[in-house]
Amino acid sequence: MKPKFLICFGLLLCLCAGKSQAQEEVEKEATSAETVTIFHAPRHINLLTVEPLLKKTMHFALMHTFGTLDGGIENLFGLDNGANILIGFEYGLGDRVSIGLTRTSQDKVYQLFGRYHLLQQKSDESIPLSLSFAGGAGVISGDYSYLPTEEQPEFSDRMVYSGQVMIARKFGEKISLALTPMFSYFTNPLEIYQIEGTQNFYLALGMSGAWHVTESSSLTLQWIPNLNSDIKNNFGIGWDIKAGQHVFQMYFVTSSSLNEPYLLAGFNGVPGEEFRLGFNVNRLFFLGKDW
Repeated sequence: MKPKFLICFGLLLCLCAGKSQAQEEVEKEATSAETVTIFHAPRHINLLTVEPLLKKTMHFALMHTFGTLDGGIENLFGLDNGANILIGFEYGLGDRVSIGLTRTSQDKVYQLFGRYHLLQQKSDESIPLSLSFAGGAGVISGDYSYLPTEEQPEFSDRMVYSGQVMIARKFGEKISLALTPMFSYFTNPLEIYQIEGTQNFYLALGMSGAWHVTESSSLTLQWIPNLNSDIKNNFGIGWDIKAGQHVFQMYFVTSSSLNEPYLLAGFNGVPGEEFRLGFNVNRLFFLGKDW
């Protein structure tokens, strides 16, 4: 199944990356219109967004989720239970293409990913929405030397893959909405991994939105219902604050997972009962002279 799956996914990305002549003509006519900023940052709670990086721009992301709030004041509402941390860097190769690398403390997953922005919403409605694609491959690098030699995972058992399509639009000055069909694939979902699912392939539909209270702050929502598993759906609610080239995001979410494969295969609690505090720090660095 794996070779066919990867070949199909590669063909899909190639087809999506190719621009049609009609699209080029539309974009040429829309050069005088401003590009609409739909979300404050390249990440929105846990999901990637349609916001591109300019060429020679780097996005640094530091993401945290803590223990559940039900520990009360004794555990400082989950802060004493340790954090799952994601550190990520993404670099703009061009105004439409970027590559990135993340490392998550949960199972010590390293993931290489790329994003391609096919369409960007324009202020004159010549392009009514933004459309982007992302795909990644990762390796679970956790130490399982405590297992008997015959039970230790091989390198091929540690591989994980993910892909998503991001479709987003800003309605007026206040409301931004996005749909994110996404999948993840584990070559061997072993019980020793910090996931709930036992299947190889997961399919979900990410939904996210923002209500822009001011130009620099937004109320945010995230919902990721699973489409082919019995795992509880991921839900999050938060607040974004933009300060210069920083975007701070604070939220409550039902899962400790942060990278895309684990968002779909990981454990989710019941909203309101098993919420976790999380926060992200997003920072842009302009590394070129032509921005």
